[in-house]
Amino acid sequence: MLKHRLINSIFFLILLLFLNSCSSTLDWPESPLYDFNSSDTVKMVDLDLETAMNEIVGHYAHYDVVAYEDSTTQTPMWTFIISYGFTDYYIEDGKLMQSDSFVRATQKINQKNITSVFKDESVQAIKPRVQEVEVFFKEGNWHVYRAATPCLLGITGDPMLPLSTDPNDPNLIDPDQDGNPGVTVEINIANVIKGEIYITRREIYSNHLTLNPNGTLSGYIKDSSEQFVIGASKKILNQASNSVQHSDKGLNPILLVPISANIDTPEELMEIRDKIFPKEPEFVEN
Repeated sequence: MLKHRLINSIFFLILLLFLNSCSSTLDWPESPLYDFNSSDTVKMVDLDLETAMNEIVGHYAHYDVVAYEDSTTQTPMWTFIISYGFTDYYIEDGKLMQSDSFVRATQKINQKNITSVFKDESVQAIKPRVQEVEVFFKEGNWHVYRAATPCLLGITGDPMLPLSTDPNDPNLIDPDQDGNPGVTVEINIANVIKGEIYITRREIYSNHLTLNPNGTLSGYIKDSSEQFVIGASKKILNQASNSVQHSDKGLNPILLVPISANIDTPEELMEIRDKIFPKEPEFVEN
């Protein structure tokens, strides 16, 4: 038994050394990632609040990027999470309300030999609360601010409380319905280690948007979400992760593009993706 444990320990040590030596890191791309400012120089200074709110009402395709830094790994890991979905604005009792739904997310990592995949079912399980937004005029433009409304993913309970760090919490659920608690992320490390990690999240984000003359809304996201690794399909993958958002607003953009109300499925959105959204960001060579 002791011999087998020693052999296993040596194997994992060699494997970790191999992965660390072959890990090739990339740099952040130039900030800002995009320039969403409309070429139309007309300022909407003549709009009053009610008119501005009515200008915003509609069905939008949603694209956002959030940049994270994780210092818990041996080699600092930087990631982009790129999310797709729909955002709807409507007026209720004189208030402008925002409703979001997400359909797909991709992750880009600054280490060439590591990839991860979110299942669409996991992304679609995110259910942000419908939220009243603040509309205000500043420096020649109308702005929309959506305050953070914490919501839970992979676990039930009070979203206003800190995320549970108990891997056996009785409130754990399986929203992507794959038989594992929490939501599943598929991991591939250098084609040597392939497996899954199971996580819960407390989504806490706010939107800071500007209404553009072309009808789009653009700006940046602030994210202070919490994440906990419940477990993994392989012991070596069951490690704590402490990612925090990069502070550069230019690396955390959001773009909402008005589209027909008839476009409301993931397939329809991804079919027009290249026509309405910019290319996804990529890390660059050192």
